[in-house]
Amino acid sequence: MGATPTPGSVGTVLVGFGHGGRVFHAPLVTHEPGLHLAAVVTRSPDRRAEARAACPDAVVVATLEEALRAVPDLGLAVISTPPATHAELAAAALGGGLHTVVDKPFVVRAEDGERLIGAARTADRLLVPFHNRRWDGDFLTVGSLVASGVLGGVVRFESAMESWKGPITKPWKRDAGAADGGGVLYDLGPHLIDQALELLGPAVPVFAELGADGDGAAEDSLFLVLEHEGGAMSHLHAGTRVPLARPRFRVTGTAAGLTITGADPQEGLLAAGILPGDLRYPGGGSGANGRGTLGRAGRPEPLPVGPGSYPSFYAGVAAAIRGEGPPPVPAEDALAVTRIIEQVHASFPVGRRSR
Repeated sequence: MGATPTPGSVGTVLVGFGHGGRVFHAPLVTHEPGLHLAAVVTRSPDRRAEARAACPDAVVVATLEEALRAVPDLGLAVISTPPATHAELAAAALGGGLHTVVDKPFVVRAEDGERLIGAARTADRLLVPFHNRRWDGDFLTVGSLVASGVLGGVVRFESAMESWKGPITKPWKRDAGAADGGGVLYDLGPHLIDQALELLGPAVPVFAELGADGDGAAEDSLFLVLEHEGGAMSHLHAGTRVPLARPRFRVTGTAAGLTITGADPQEGLLAAGILPGDLRYPGGGSGANGRGTLGRAGRPEPLPVGPGSYPSFYAGVAAAIRGEGPPPVPAEDALAVTRIIEQVHASFPVGRRSR
């Protein structure tokens, strides 16, 4: 994953080299010519060895402080660590004069997000949540149809991220409760909620069902209903012990509806070692992949599902650092997501079901 830095590119330190750091951030940062991956921080000796192999041009150290000493010209920090550590590490990065990207969930507590936004404003640094699912091909397809008016007014937006997974092996993830950002509401919920707010505007939670079916400390299933200011309703589902997943999207409008099944392939391709510049969709986005259906007056027709574009996120970050546009995701958007999550946890307790 090594590359010669482009002249003028921004030195970037990646804090965390778990799944998010290894699969998403390291390849995407390396791909972006406006950035170069100069340092990787991880406390795990095994992951430091993995980072040295995957990122041979980066300095690999155990702490952010070591990275700042070793690479004095850093300009950007990317935080991809367990949720409970995001606020402290982001504050340290901003305090070190770095623009900062924070993986989801942005923060566990809204008050921490407010402090970070204030700190970024005081430091005149960017603070950007990594809401990469805005660049899923299926969500981009839904957004373009809503914007075009093909569906008419949206009545109901249904979105699901469900899978069947085995026991949780990461100790922090297994033992983390809501106070530490544990559970699917903090894990998959930020993607689902952010997409709903991006598509349909501000909303409030009116119902939620949180279920704990496995051995973790927090919920592993979620059903959340949001009521948007414009009147549309969002029904959001997430789960990691679901034998048969719902469609990824089902949208009902006054003129037409759509269904998209399956999952955006970008994560799987990146995890398989495909470089960001080589990401390609089965079917080329022509509709041959059979994921999408558009229905008008009860008559179904194939719906082409276009390609996604995860590299667009860091292209937007680099452009914003150069002063060429706004950040790709405003921090205030992620703060709105955290507030909804806090409201849900306060109003709808987790139900642990007997097995």
